[in-house]
Amino acid sequence: MQPKRCSWCGDDPLYVRYHDTEWGVPVRDDRELLEHLILDGAQAGLSWITILRKREGYRRAFDGFDPARVARYDGRKIAALLRDPGIVRNRLKVRAAVANCRAWLEVMDGKGGSRFAEWLWSFVGGQPIVNRRRTLADLPAETDESRAMSKALKARGFRFVGPTICYAFMQAVGMVNDHVTTCFRHREVQTL
Repeated sequence: MQPKRCSWCGDDPLYVRYHDTEWGVPVRDDRELLEHLILDGAQAGLSWITILRKREGYRRAFDGFDPARVARYDGRKIAALLRDPGIVRNRLKVRAAVANCRAWLEVMDGKGGSRFAEWLWSFVGGQPIVNRRRTLADLPAETDESRAMSKALKARGFRFVGPTICYAFMQAVGMVNDHVTTCFRHREVQTL
C-alpha cells in the first residue's frame, strides 16, 4: 500500500522522490541554501517540476552554484547561458542568479549578519515552524516571515525573492513544515 503523501507531488517518480526525501528537510548549509534560493527564483511563473527536471542542468551551467565563480560571470557568459537548453533561458532570471551570488558574497563578508544559513534561519527564530495544515487549500502563498525575509534579501541586492518565492523556499528547505497532517512525511520531517 502506498503511503499517503501531499497531493501536489502527484505520481511523477522525480516529484515523488523529491517530496519523500528533500522537501521540508531542514537545510543549514550556506551553499545549498543559495542553490535553493536561485532555483526557487527560477521557478517564478513555472511549475516546480520544470525546475526539478532542469536542476542538474542548472548545477552544470552555474558551476555547481559556486558563488565566487558565478559572481564573476560577464555578458559573454550570460549570453552563453541564455543558449543553454538545460536551464530556463530567461534573461532576467539568469541575471538574477548572478546578482544573487554577488549579494551572497556580501552577506558572507559580514555585511548582512553572520553566516548565510544563520541569517536566513533567524527569520523563523532558528527552528522550523511546524504547521498543521489539513489540506493544500490551507497553505498560504506567503507569511509574515516570508515577507520579512523578502524585504531583507531585496535590501541586500537579491532578486526574484518576493514573499511568495521566499515562502516556497522556506517550505523547501525545512524552515516550515508544510506537509499536510495526513502525509507520512509530516511527522518524519518534524523529528529531523
